[in-house]
Amino acid sequence: MHIPDGFLSPPVWATLDVLSVPAAAWIAHRAQRGAEDRKIPLMGVMGAFVFAAQMINFPIPLGTSGHLVGGALLTIVLGPAAASVAMMAILAIQALVFQDGGIMALGANVTNMALAGVLAAYIPYWAWGARWRSAAIFTSGFLSVLVSACLALSELSISGVPMPKRLLLLSFGLFLISGILEGAITLAAVRAIERLNPRWVSTPFQSGSRMIGAVGTAAVILATVGILIGSAAPEVIEHLAASFGIAAHAPAWMHAPLADYEWKGIESGWLRRASAALTGLALIYGACVIMGRFLARRRFLMRQGSA
Repeated sequence: MHIPDGFLSPPVWATLDVLSVPAAAWIAHRAQRGAEDRKIPLMGVMGAFVFAAQMINFPIPLGTSGHLVGGALLTIVLGPAAASVAMMAILAIQALVFQDGGIMALGANVTNMALAGVLAAYIPYWAWGARWRSAAIFTSGFLSVLVSACLALSELSISGVPMPKRLLLLSFGLFLISGILEGAITLAAVRAIERLNPRWVSTPFQSGSRMIGAVGTAAVILATVGILIGSAAPEVIEHLAASFGIAAHAPAWMHAPLADYEWKGIESGWLRRASAALTGLALIYGACVIMGRFLARRRFLMRQGSA
């Protein structure tokens, strides 16, 4: 789902970079309204959990793979504004540290996953969550992936990438499968969180250390053990790049320190990936906590100023 540099034309990625800045600022302002110190640890561990889950690919048809995007899960647990902030932190660190998604294309990825994907997840959960909770959660996951994928395909098309109709329909079918799996995983994860803390259904942030510890432990397990069972098949967007003839367009002008989610210089393949994953967990957790504290501090100062 992450679009690398070189896939989009300069007018497309530049426009999305420019548009994503005020959108991100507005989202941060919205998140500031609900920012409280007691919510910050959960934001950090949920961001870390989604990062770890994104590292584990599951096989889907035609020799491709997908992974949890996590926008819907973050939206349901944290709320839409905080979810967007956490997703933006994840995408930025993935691009800068792991070379997963382009730096020039960061605005496109933020637009697709952190903004549109989160909004698509929030609408069904807000509309149906009280009456048909399970269906709403599943639909949130499904729509978040489908909307993000449609935007990515549209951006590639506007950039002039030739897309034969048959291959485009095939790509859409693969994203449909990924969306169904996203919905199922999101529903299972939310149900697991509810079992850990039944009060979470009505008061999500009254989570306590048990829930935070469990989610954090799950993130570490995914980052160290789960990577052993992940599929090595290319993701759908990588498969499309090869099919559309744009895979060679990705520039190597910047080498990320932990490119391909590996800590170079370590002999053991598992240890290379696990150490990089744990580093990523720490970075994501730290980034989410720092942003959460910043927003909570600004909220406190604004209240003091208006008192």
